[in-house]
Amino acid sequence: MYYELRTIPGCPNSLPALELFRAALRDEKIDPDLAKIMEITSEADVAALNFQGSPSFIAAGQDLFPSVAGPGISCRVYQTDQGLSGLPSVESLRAALRGLAGFDLTGVEA
Repeated sequence: MYYELRTIPGCPNSLPALELFRAALRDEKIDPDLAKIMEITSEADVAALNFQGSPSFIAAGQDLFPSVAGPGISCRVYQTDQGLSGLPSVESLRAALRGLAGFDLTGVEA
Protein backbone atom coordinates (compact mmCIF):
# COMPACT_ATOMS: atom_id res chain seq x y z
CA MET A 1 0.00 0.00 0.00
CA TYR A 2 1.18 3.50 -0.62
CA TYR A 3 0.53 6.60 1.42
CA GLU A 4 0.59 10.04 -0.12
CA LEU A 5 0.16 13.54 1.18
CA ARG A 6 -1.09 15.80 -1.59
CA THR A 7 -0.37 19.48 -1.15
CA ILE A 8 -0.17 22.70 -3.15
CA PRO A 9 2.85 25.00 -3.36
CA GLY A 10 3.06 27.32 -0.38
CA CYS A 11 0.55 25.43 1.76
CA PRO A 12 1.30 26.39 5.38
CA ASN A 13 -0.01 23.01 6.54
CA SER A 14 2.24 20.86 4.33
CA LEU A 15 5.01 20.17 6.84
CA PRO A 16 2.69 19.82 9.87
CA ALA A 17 0.47 17.49 7.79
CA LEU A 18 3.42 15.29 6.85
CA GLU A 19 4.50 15.10 10.50
CA LEU A 20 0.92 14.26 11.53
CA PHE A 21 0.59 11.61 8.79
CA ARG A 22 3.85 9.96 9.78
CA ALA A 23 2.90 10.03 13.47
CA ALA A 24 -0.47 8.38 12.71
CA LEU A 25 1.22 5.74 10.57
CA ARG A 26 3.76 5.05 13.33
CA ASP A 27 0.92 4.76 15.88
CA GLU A 28 -0.74 2.19 13.60
CA LYS A 29 2.52 0.19 13.33
CA ILE A 30 3.10 1.25 9.71
CA ASP A 31 6.48 2.44 8.47
CA PRO A 32 6.14 6.26 8.52
CA ASP A 33 8.67 6.59 5.70
CA LEU A 34 6.04 5.11 3.36
CA ALA A 35 4.29 8.51 3.39
CA LYS A 36 5.37 10.52 0.36
CA ILE A 37 4.50 14.06 -0.71
CA MET A 38 2.93 14.88 -4.05
CA GLU A 39 2.72 18.55 -4.93
CA ILE A 40 -0.28 19.48 -7.06
CA THR A 41 0.69 22.28 -9.41
CA SER A 42 -1.74 22.24 -12.33
CA GLU A 43 -5.41 21.97 -13.15
CA ALA A 44 -4.53 18.81 -15.08
CA ASP A 45 -3.24 17.26 -11.82
CA VAL A 46 -6.41 18.40 -10.04
CA ALA A 47 -8.65 16.78 -12.65
CA ALA A 48 -6.64 13.57 -12.93
CA LEU A 49 -6.53 13.05 -9.15
CA ASN A 50 -9.88 14.62 -8.19
CA PHE A 51 -7.83 16.73 -5.77
CA GLN A 52 -10.02 18.09 -2.96
CA GLY A 53 -7.60 20.63 -1.48
CA SER A 54 -4.39 20.86 0.48
CA PRO A 55 -3.46 18.89 2.46
CA SER A 56 -5.13 15.65 1.36
CA PHE A 57 -4.27 12.34 3.03
CA ILE A 58 -4.30 9.41 0.59
CA ALA A 59 -3.91 5.67 1.21
CA ALA A 60 -4.08 3.08 -1.58
CA GLY A 61 -5.38 5.80 -3.89
CA GLN A 62 -8.29 6.65 -1.58
CA ASP A 63 -8.81 10.02 0.07
CA LEU A 64 -9.00 9.22 3.78
CA PHE A 65 -11.43 12.11 4.25
CA PRO A 66 -13.77 12.04 1.24
CA SER A 67 -15.21 15.45 0.48
CA VAL A 68 -18.18 16.74 -1.48
CA ALA A 69 -16.26 19.92 -2.35
CA GLY A 70 -15.41 20.44 -5.98
CA PRO A 71 -11.83 19.67 -6.99
CA GLY A 72 -9.40 22.55 -7.24
CA ILE A 73 -6.07 24.06 -6.25
CA SER A 74 -7.17 25.26 -2.84
CA CYS A 75 -6.77 24.92 0.88
CA ARG A 76 -8.70 22.28 2.75
CA VAL A 77 -10.28 22.34 6.20
CA TYR A 78 -11.18 19.51 8.54
CA GLN A 79 -13.82 19.33 11.25
CA THR A 80 -12.23 18.76 14.67
CA ASP A 81 -13.46 18.89 18.26
CA GLN A 82 -12.17 22.49 18.37
CA GLY A 83 -13.93 23.51 15.13
CA LEU A 84 -12.55 23.83 11.62
CA SER A 85 -8.81 23.34 11.20
CA GLY A 86 -6.25 23.02 8.43
CA LEU A 87 -5.44 19.53 9.75
CA PRO A 88 -7.51 16.63 11.02
CA SER A 89 -6.92 15.35 14.53
CA VAL A 90 -4.44 12.51 14.90
CA GLU A 91 -7.30 10.40 16.29
CA SER A 92 -9.47 10.90 13.19
CA LEU A 93 -6.51 10.22 10.91
CA ARG A 94 -5.73 6.99 12.77
CA ALA A 95 -9.39 5.96 12.58
CA ALA A 96 -9.42 6.66 8.84
CA LEU A 97 -6.32 4.50 8.39
CA ARG A 98 -7.91 1.68 10.36
CA GLY A 99 -11.13 2.01 8.35
CA LEU A 100 -9.58 1.05 5.04
CA ALA A 101 -11.60 -2.02 4.09
CA GLY A 102 -9.92 -4.87 2.28
CA PHE A 103 -6.36 -3.86 3.02
CA ASP A 104 -3.74 -5.04 5.45
CA LEU A 105 -2.16 -1.78 6.61
CA THR A 106 1.28 -3.37 6.71
CA GLY A 107 1.40 -2.97 2.95
CA VAL A 108 -0.13 -6.14 1.51
CA GLU A 109 -3.60 -6.25 0.02
CA ALA A 110 -5.86 -8.52 2.05
